[in-house]
Amino acid sequence: MRNANVERLLTKLVGQEKTETLFSTLNFPTALDDWEEGTVTRAELAQAMNMALFEDLLQRSENGRIYTKDAIANGGSVFFDHGALRTVRWSSNGALPPGEAAFTRILRPLGFKLNGRYPLDKLGMTGRAYAHEDAPDEIAQFFVSELHPERFSKEFQQAVTNVVASSKDPLTPVAASQLSELERDGSLPVDAAEQLLPVIVGAFSRQHDLPNEVDYDTLLLESAEMAWIATEGNAFNHATARVDDVFKLSDDEKLKGRPMKPDVERSRSGRVFQTAYKADMVTRQFKSSDGKLTSRNVPGSFYEFITRKRTFDQQSHRWQTDLRFDAGNATGIFKMTANAAK
Repeated sequence: MRNANVERLLTKLVGQEKTETLFSTLNFPTALDDWEEGTVTRAELAQAMNMALFEDLLQRSENGRIYTKDAIANGGSVFFDHGALRTVRWSSNGALPPGEAAFTRILRPLGFKLNGRYPLDKLGMTGRAYAHEDAPDEIAQFFVSELHPERFSKEFQQAVTNVVASSKDPLTPVAASQLSELERDGSLPVDAAEQLLPVIVGAFSRQHDLPNEVDYDTLLLESAEMAWIATEGNAFNHATARVDDVFKLSDDEKLKGRPMKPDVERSRSGRVFQTAYKADMVTRQFKSSDGKLTSRNVPGSFYEFITRKRTFDQQSHRWQTDLRFDAGNATGIFKMTANAAK
């Protein structure tokens, strides 16, 4: 049987048809096989949020939609491994808390815990992974990266300020109090969870005004990642499907003519392997220097694949998946948006 709480939350948010599709598409944590009517646990709310964010990513990535439809048509499913988002650690960030703080205030009450820090020095960024304490191997992780404008030029820093200073805070006072209650008790009444879910899902989007085209070009000269944030904000940069053999998948997708990354990224540990489609191009509006609106094609989000090795743990007598990430892998994967930027 389906978890009735997650189903109710999703149906209220995205409708019955999309909820049916999500349940038939994505893996579902065995930890959520049991539930209590009227009370939503942090893990249930986290899973509902993740499923909604996966659906949002598919709406913005045609390549992701095609892959997912093919997988289902061939009798398979998608194991949602992690979602990635980009933030800016900058004091002139409007009403939005700087950097990952805008999201740890959401993730921690939902039960996510820091699971690794990854310096992305070549990109002027730092990445951090968050895994769910109640079902770390089955509830999709978050890879949250922060860009550090102080590592770039003064012109770049001013452009960052120009772009993000108008940021609004998507969390309402009611939502903040509900997250506080969730962190304290580990659960919420279902009505409160229904109120909170659209607010926290809405946090994964662009919170600032349309960027000025001159600022965008200034950012693009030094950081394709910050230019991406200027147009896409804190939306999922990519969602990742866990597969058994990413090397075979890469070869198969290339034979289909899909826009795959040329090479598979290999972690230094030799235990995590990643590849991806190139970013889908999207049309975004900008403010021009004369105050008018202009449009141009820019890189949007993309769909990624990962294979994780498992180890048999002698103490627990169970197979355990290597849930770590790798800074080199992440830097290579981030190029999926950089290569398309112009």
